[in-house]
Amino acid sequence: MMSSTPTGGDVNAQTPNGDSVLYDAAGSGNPDCIELLLQHGANPNITNLSLQLPIHCAAYKGHYLALRMLIPITTRRALRLSGQSPIHAAADGGHVRCTELLVDEDMRKTALYFAVSNGDVTGTQLLLNAGAKMDLDPLQCCLVAVRAWRYEIVRILLASRADVNCYFTEVNDTVFPTALQYCLRDEMMMRLLLNNGYDAEKCFCCPHDSTCFFLCVYSFNT
Repeated sequence: MMSSTPTGGDVNAQTPNGDSVLYDAAGSGNPDCIELLLQHGANPNITNLSLQLPIHCAAYKGHYLALRMLIPITTRRALRLSGQSPIHAAADGGHVRCTELLVDEDMRKTALYFAVSNGDVTGTQLLLNAGAKMDLDPLQCCLVAVRAWRYEIVRILLASRADVNCYFTEVNDTVFPTALQYCLRDEMMMRLLLNNGYDAEKCFCCPHDSTCFFLCVYSFNT
């Protein structure tokens, strides 16, 4: 690397899938290699065919030092055109320290979904403390946690005032709260939802009919 670059090597060369030299360096996490490429004109705002930037690669692989180098030189325009936030990558990779760094840099969008999906309790709490919204994804974070039987994360979300009666609007045209569908065979999860404001009466209401049918009553031994 050090011998080829000064003699005319293309520091912005890309592989067939669009990965730039800097993208590969970000994936290795070597700050010296990244610094060398930047000194010779490497562009941190070149995306690959998946529209990922070097900063996404560093965040996903948890390379904290590389991430610190790439944050100030990655443009907002490049991030906007990529359609992806680096904090998504950090949360998806399960790297709390990198997630925290990106939150501090105000690059946060809806990474909470990825933290919840990965079962990352610490990351979930960190994002909530930083003000992450719980209702920005079509499938809300509370439903993701319930469906995956992540009891501790469900408790954290409910303690942060997640909507226990939310439902998946993409497939649901009734008022039947979706969360119950994900835990019909899980008494512990059902108790958790009921004890945190779950509206059981909605289970017997149909907006396609003016009548509300109370078909049965569930009772649980305490």
